[in-house]
Amino acid sequence: MNKKLFVGGLSWNTTNESLANAFNQYGETTECKVITDKFTGKSKGFGFVTFTNESDASASLDGLNNQMLDGRTIKVDFATERPSR
Repeated sequence: MNKKLFVGGLSWNTTNESLANAFNQYGETTECKVITDKFTGKSKGFGFVTFTNESDASASLDGLNNQMLDGRTIKVDFATERPSR
């Protein structure tokens, strides 16, 4: 299992704080990060949430996948490592 979740379909208005507020109800998080474009600073529409334990990550996946956050339906799944380039 994994403690890091991928969150897709985020609203352009979702911030690190609003992402944390949504996921912290399921347990303690160590990082909630909306990924932004390095040139414009605008959201790319996805982010990552890391929990301190796997059971909280799993509970948040079950509770928040296909739910509304900031007016958009989000997709939550366990994060996978990107293949090296």
